[in-house]
Amino acid sequence: MPLKIQRDDQSSINLTPMIDIVFLLIIFFMVGTKFSELNETERDISIKVPTVTDAKALTAAPRKRVINVHQDGRIILDQKSVTLEQLQNELASARQQYNKLGVVIRGDESSQYGTVANVFATCQKAGISDLNISVRDKMLR
Repeated sequence: MPLKIQRDDQSSINLTPMIDIVFLLIIFFMVGTKFSELNETERDISIKVPTVTDAKALTAAPRKRVINVHQDGRIILDQKSVTLEQLQNELASARQQYNKLGVVIRGDESSQYGTVANVFATCQKAGISDLNISVRDKMLR
């Protein structure tokens, strides 16, 4: 009995997924080209920018100065005990460096009102316009 030998058709490769990937790559590179054109103005400048070793700000950012008025009348400016005259001199020289210098006044609740008022007046004499007073909310106690 003779055996029947069947020849199967040649198997073909499905090219559809490969074509999809090629089209996706073409779209990706077309979109990527648009983004690279945005930076061409930076590349067209024909100057050589100098390099520096330590590039820092020329001056430090101003921070608010803290004045503590204690119960016994002592005045502390940034952890340094001062008189009203010294306070005015310190704030005036600091204001010359930073025109918009801010001050936070922290008075003890049992300190005399006159001492805190004198500190306010001294700050105004020194030209400080950004004056703040530190208080605590009763609800948060």
